Amino acid sequence: MKRKTDQRGSLDGNGLPESKKRALSSEEAVARFRDGLFDSAEQQKYTDSYAKSAPYLHGVICPLIEPSLLRSVRDEIQEHLSFTEKETDIYKIFQSGDLANLDGLDDSSLSKLPAVLKLRDAMYSARFREYLSSVTGSGKLSGRKTDMAINVYNEGCHLLCHDDVIGSRRLSYILYLTDPDTPWQAEWGGALRLYPTTTEKDAKGEDVKIPSPDYSLSIPPAFNQLSFFTVQPGESFHDVEEVYHPREGEDRSKKRVRMAISGWFHIPQEGEDGYEEGLEEKLAERSSLAQLQGRGDMYDLPQAQPVSWEEPEPEGKGKGKMEEQTEGAEFNETDLNFLVQYIAPSYLTPDIAEEMSDAFSNESSLSLERFLSDKFATRVRSFIEEQEKQALADSSAEIQAQTGWTVARPPHKHRYMYQQSSDKSDDPIQELLNVLLPSQAFRKWLGHITGVDHLTSHNLLARRFRRGADYTLASGYDGEAPRLEFTLCLTPTPGWEKQEEEEEEGDGENGEAQSSDKAPSKPKDNANTDSAEDPAVGGYEIYMAGDDDEEADADEEDGENADQVLRPKSKSSKADPAIYRSAAADEDDGILFSTQAGWNRLSIVLRDSGTLKFVKYVSAAAQGDRWDITGDIGVEFEDDDEDDEDDEDENEGEDEDDE
Repeated sequence: MKRKTDQRGSLDGNGLPESKKRALSSEEAVARFRDGLFDSAEQQKYTDSYAKSAPYLHGVICPLIEPSLLRSVRDEIQEHLSFTEKETDIYKIFQSGDLANLDGLDDSSLSKLPAVLKLRDAMYSARFREYLSSVTGSGKLSGRKTDMAINVYNEGCHLLCHDDVIGSRRLSYILYLTDPDTPWQAEWGGALRLYPTTTEKDAKGEDVKIPSPDYSLSIPPAFNQLSFFTVQPGESFHDVEEVYHPREGEDRSKKRVRMAISGWFHIPQEGEDGYEEGLEEKLAERSSLAQLQGRGDMYDLPQAQPVSWEEPEPEGKGKGKMEEQTEGAEFNETDLNFLVQYIAPSYLTPDIAEEMSDAFSNESSLSLERFLSDKFATRVRSFIEEQEKQALADSSAEIQAQTGWTVARPPHKHRYMYQQSSDKSDDPIQELLNVLLPSQAFRKWLGHITGVDHLTSHNLLARRFRRGADYTLASGYDGEAPRLEFTLCLTPTPGWEKQEEEEEEGDGENGEAQSSDKAPSKPKDNANTDSAEDPAVGGYEIYMAGDDDEEADADEEDGENADQVLRPKSKSSKADPAIYRSAAADEDDGILFSTQAGWNRLSIVLRDSGTLKFVKYVSAAAQGDRWDITGDIGVEFEDDDEDDEDDEDENEGEDEDDE
């Protein structure tokens, strides 16, 4: 949020405080950039390069600023600014609490940042705006609407895929302030990565661009390097690669700090040369509608494949292993004999089932440890561990050819490897997808412990979240009625949660039911939190309440301080990024249910319309990939007329007593 100006100095001829005066002569502006930048031949070189760039229009200028000025900028930032960790579904960064936007600072704060102010004035000077406009061919740029922030990416920090399209933005830029005396190494990460798109037809036969799950260009940081691109709706998709923790054997004493000034050049504002009345509103409408209408949703992968539980089980897909399923909601010996092949016996006993039912009735969620039986869980673990020993290909197409798993898309919504029910494999993952989870016996068990008698359909998916690559971004559920969702997490590697929070190891058959609404452990607010021995690795799954309009507007203004990423919002919610706080926060952070990645853990949630959900990006520092099987279960709630009548009778009795 912008801070109010507490002090006002004398005003210049433009009505601005002297310390905030932006207007520079052409000569003054040129002097703040490196020698030769504005030479006609040099400018033409960048213009030609920009016009030929791919996967979309972008450019790189290095060096950009007069070196001594930029070193002074870096020194001022390090001396006078402190940074606080901010984390959402889409990013993890450290950001200055006092310098979200330079115009929001009071004059006394600005007096400590003379070099930063000189840089800002140079970047938004008429001379440099004309230069960029000429190089990019993007049209005139505003000198009045400035948009500049300072972000720091330490080890583990990242920004996931988005297109930067919000309102009046015309050009996006990043000016790097990495250590000028220790050149940044590409293997440290932190690169700006650009994603190509393919053009398809939407349902109306109109062209729509679909981003690839794989980036095609990586631009590593370098001191005094400017990376910039034209903001293009549905096309300018990019991310910031995670800054990686040092690997075993590498020097861990020196922190990797990707510091950068980033921001946007906007279209001219009213009163400026090049202003077009109504253009900003038109751009805002176009960018919002393009995302809300979901014109390219038909090309999303995976597509839901709900299967009705009302219909007889199809032949094949391992169904020969299933005993004949009986009709009705009551368990019989056949159901129990089938389920005990897969599920820990304790979860099939009447007393534990009653405890689970009571817990779910109170919390609308359950977390069940050691859910699968020891024997079957051993099969699953062996299979997954064997899979993780095999190096994966780089591209999505190669991964599918290599493993039979598909990579989810588009990357501004999600990315992970997945499998749906298939006839092609009898591995234990497919056995869960084909045999246990779609069975009538599992349907009865699930209905019994949740108290939902009528489960109508199931949509099942096995997922593998690769470390250093995969995630899901916050998405809403827009159904009119609630639905059941479960996640059976099958992640065999350790290190996903604090040791003291893990369950005590005991008899594998002694499952434990519990509800959970605590946020997963995350670092406290300082820039040196993650130790090399115990980095935060993400991979947790979170359900969050959707914000109302007023709260969403506040979040969106906060979002401007970080990256202003706009993503599709649910019809019933305006929530922008799902911002959550550390586990130590006392305030309500909107988290309804959360669960860490772990081994053999089943979570079940009754999800209402508007509730947001995401799986946090899995850091490259994780000891393995995150594996799970998820299910969306359609439900129908029967009206209990008898209970309604009882309620009415009670209310009438209370009224009589009052009289």
